[in-house]
Amino acid sequence: MAAKAKGRGLIAKGMLAHGQKLSRGLSAGSILRCADNTGARKLRLVQANSYKGRLRRYPSATVGDKVTVSVRQGAPDMRKKIFQAVIVRQKRPFRRVDGVWVQFEENAAVIITPEGEMKGSEIRVPVAREAAERWPRIASAASTIV
Repeated sequence: MAAKAKGRGLIAKGMLAHGQKLSRGLSAGSILRCADNTGARKLRLVQANSYKGRLRRYPSATVGDKVTVSVRQGAPDMRKKIFQAVIVRQKRPFRRVDGVWVQFEENAAVIITPEGEMKGSEIRVPVAREAAERWPRIASAASTIV
């Protein structure tokens, strides 16, 4: 019963269950572009949340994962601060269930609040379908879903 209640709480916050297994293309320390209009430009991936690894394996994340980032470039009030973010694009190719391989030109993320709401109001760049399916609030703000 507790698991169902927790699942409903996450869905209410705008996060759905994770579907297929994707290639993890972003490790801790990767530089990401901020895809929303919060004022941040470059983000550094600090930690992959809910990552279960093994000994001597670096934590990594993929499209649709919630991560912890620090702002490296951007508005002075946001620089050197830690935020939660969702990865919306990655350079490393990953395979979809229908057999199509997807690869983007750059790594990008969208900053969110700890409750799962978007910090910005719009996303003007393309967003991967996997991230849009898992985070409906990001899908509604995105202009293009690939």
